[in-house]
Amino acid sequence: MKKKLTLAGLVAATYFMVAGGPYGLEELVQKAGYHTALLLLVATPLLWSLPTALMVGELASAIPEEGGYYVWVKRAMGPFWGFQEAWLSLCASVFDMAIYPTLFLLYLGRLWPAASQGTVSLVAGVAVLVVCAALNLRGSRAVGRASELMGVLLLGPFVVMAILAFTGISGPSPVRAAVPGNDVVGGMLVAMWNFMGWDNASTVAGEVDRPQRTYPLAMLITVSLVALTYLLPVAGAAHAGLNPSGWVTGSWVAVGDILGGRWLALAMVVGGMLCGFGMTNALVMSYSRLPLVLALDGCLPRVFARQLPGSRTPWVSILVLTAAWSVALGLGLERLIELDVLLYGLSLMLEFAALAILRVREPALRRPFRIPGGLAVAILLGAGPAALLVLAFARERHDHPGQLGTLTLALALAGAGPLVYALVAHRRQRHSSEGRN
Repeated sequence: MKKKLTLAGLVAATYFMVAGGPYGLEELVQKAGYHTALLLLVATPLLWSLPTALMVGELASAIPEEGGYYVWVKRAMGPFWGFQEAWLSLCASVFDMAIYPTLFLLYLGRLWPAASQGTVSLVAGVAVLVVCAALNLRGSRAVGRASELMGVLLLGPFVVMAILAFTGISGPSPVRAAVPGNDVVGGMLVAMWNFMGWDNASTVAGEVDRPQRTYPLAMLITVSLVALTYLLPVAGAAHAGLNPSGWVTGSWVAVGDILGGRWLALAMVVGGMLCGFGMTNALVMSYSRLPLVLALDGCLPRVFARQLPGSRTPWVSILVLTAAWSVALGLGLERLIELDVLLYGLSLMLEFAALAILRVREPALRRPFRIPGGLAVAILLGAGPAALLVLAFARERHDHPGQLGTLTLALALAGAGPLVYALVAHRRQRHSSEGRN
């Protein structure tokens, strides 16, 4: 590949894989209130994001291969667990990739109300996925450059909003009651979703320029950028005294209207659309590499390994996944987020296990970036994410007693992984026997 993903492109793409701006934080403010929301926005990166970013920095620099986290887990624990990692990630992607077209349409609905309703919403959601798939066929560097441009356009209105909120140029807000929320665990779940996805950038390691140096730098830069672009707008809204009790997805538009008027509100609408589109675009690139490496390993039909000349874009994988992602577009945003967090969290635990196991099994492995503190730190690094995940599972169990809830569905999908692997192993054994005959 002559045109590889650069540091700036990887930072921008990772930012969209993780955050896509402060859009999506509205439910956190509504559930927990400003003070608790700000505490969660400080604590979550320390317990959830930073450990993950450090883990990705070490493993991506040590094993910079296409497929990323699938390759790490397979190398550390064998083909079975590698397949479970890929299975959990692909299952999570079905719900994850329905969130961002839904977010795009919620903001488009501010300009065209029919876009977020009924059949039109489903058709428009599929159209977002198709356009992003088409853009991805141009290659990873094109995705990185598009992410850079969209990131600048998306964050501009929030810079203006924060300046107006902290300087008081816009005058006092007409809604001043600061009603605190009390669903701290629900707010934590929203915060976890807004801070997850750091490992998604690892799947394109074979397409990154100087990955041993680029990945650690990209992770640290993006962690800081995400934290800053989350804290400042929420702190600005709190400083302006806006009532958090009525916040829903899309409330940043109302905040923009109150603080800056019609044009800032319109800029927030456009930014929300860019958030949904940019995250979809970046994650198509990430998830589409999993079927590619699974096909190369014989776990999927060889057709999934087909790539466009020059760009190494797995076009069959992109087209098939785009069709699969369309299935979950009708689910509500909150349920999508819950399923995404639970399934992603399980796959993340396998990655932390791989980090520790590789430290023991391959101590001589060259690690251009190494997490300081020795084996003990490598083992304990997953404790914070594990604790948050346990709270998330406990909340879902409490919220859906005795019915097919989010937790039941997530565990059923995770439990299907070993069965699917058995079918894959049987298929490979049969094909091997036919080849010998």
